[in-house]
Amino acid sequence: MKRIVNLIVCMVLFLCLFISCNGFKQNSEKNSEKAIAEVQKDEDFRPNFHFTPENNWMNDPNGMFYFNGYFHLYFQHYPEDNVWGPMHWGHAISTDMVTWKEQPIAIYPDEKGYIFSGSAVVDKNNTSGFGKDGKTPIVAMFTYHDPEGEKKGEKDYQSQAIAYSLDEGQTWTKYEANPVIENPGIKDFRDPKITWDGIHQQWVMVLATYEKTLFYTSENLKSWTRQSDFGEGIGAHGGVWECPDFFPMYVGDTDEVKWVLIQSLNPGGYNGGSGTQYFIGDFDGKTFTPVKQMENLGKDHSYWLDFGKDNYAGVTWANIPEENGRTLFMGWMSNWQYAQKVPTETWRSAMTIARELQLEKMDNNYIISSTPVNELKSYRSKNYKDQNVQIEGNTKIIDSAKIDLTSAEIRFKISSLQDSKYQFKLSNASGDELLFGYDHSSQEFFIDRSKAGQTEFSEDFANKVSTAPRISNSEDLRGIIILDKTSIELFFDEGKTVMTEIFFPNQPWETLSVNSEKGSFTLDEIEAYQLKFN
Repeated sequence: MKRIVNLIVCMVLFLCLFISCNGFKQNSEKNSEKAIAEVQKDEDFRPNFHFTPENNWMNDPNGMFYFNGYFHLYFQHYPEDNVWGPMHWGHAISTDMVTWKEQPIAIYPDEKGYIFSGSAVVDKNNTSGFGKDGKTPIVAMFTYHDPEGEKKGEKDYQSQAIAYSLDEGQTWTKYEANPVIENPGIKDFRDPKITWDGIHQQWVMVLATYEKTLFYTSENLKSWTRQSDFGEGIGAHGGVWECPDFFPMYVGDTDEVKWVLIQSLNPGGYNGGSGTQYFIGDFDGKTFTPVKQMENLGKDHSYWLDFGKDNYAGVTWANIPEENGRTLFMGWMSNWQYAQKVPTETWRSAMTIARELQLEKMDNNYIISSTPVNELKSYRSKNYKDQNVQIEGNTKIIDSAKIDLTSAEIRFKISSLQDSKYQFKLSNASGDELLFGYDHSSQEFFIDRSKAGQTEFSEDFANKVSTAPRISNSEDLRGIIILDKTSIELFFDEGKTVMTEIFFPNQPWETLSVNSEKGSFTLDEIEAYQLKFN
């Protein structure tokens, strides 16, 4: 009897063990399935605070102006698909350049062509004559792109046209006498950017062609006179010149004024694909003359607004109040090498955060620096701060329990730089990692996104480490890191060197760590802020 009882007990224990193991197996399978299901895609990648269209395709920022308390952002938009197509002008508004509200489509293509990139200005003095009943006209200039002419192999399929708005940019009326600038027989003839030249009391407009920038002037925004050109044989020419901008700036806190020409090109960027270089000089109302340091500027130079792969076609806002004194900029946060292939379906592309540009003189050389607009600071919430952090090997600094690394602003300082590599790493539970930092031995910053999640959609996305030269000669290194779900914007040395890149991790970043390659070093200051938007 005792043997029978023991046998029954053993059988019961075996049955329980079998059920338990089988349940564990099923739970493991469920957890595995859950992990697979949690791999990010599409809407998971939509940024927390960078502007994206609600649906479908977006590229260049267009027609940016400020009026009556609102910043206006127009953008190249194809509302019917998530890849490039017949271009419209999409529209969004903001009171602070951080939180945006998308508006109805502003300008539609018509029988004359697609609505390519351009600009908009506030015609305060009604020089155009479009103003009525005391309403200030907003005047936009854009490129008409005739797809039929392009198919036929014609050269003059792009021309410049204008439209005006009497309701602060919500609706637009195309000028009946368009185009206002006919094509002179140039294949690439596009992207007009207008600026009020208060020095010479005229409207000045820059227009991109394949290898140079054309300068036009006008008294009324309707009749334009070509004055000069610039750029042939100067600067980078690895691709087509596009999306120029032109404006005066004070040099630091002095009364000295120089003119800045921003000139995008694709391909030919510093790290491949799209990029935006700049030139500094003087303008006599007709001709732009570069400063001496840029007179014979070759293709390999360090005058780039952003050295990363994902800041293109950026331009500045018009009509910023003079008492404000800021030059405000925003770019398209992608690259034509892979923009139409990134792993999002509902929407495609985001804009960079708004940035303030500053012109300064360093060692008798003029340079442009850029930093995040101060308005971003108003979204700070939870914060983490530390000082004199000893870094030995791979040292964890911040995890998601302290700060959500998908919506964060991080600032750091490292004093007395050594001949070593200072490497930061973002990582997650999937094993993805984004590496970035500074190699003092080569005087180069870097971003390596080769293991930062999904990269297989394009061989150009992560085939090499992006680098940028250090412009500053300071013995200390300061940096600002702006993190969103799928982007990093790095501002080193008060914005003298800037890098912007996107990524698509399989799961959100959870940990930020710092690595010392040679021995140890001290992270003098680290402060991180949660950016909260709801």
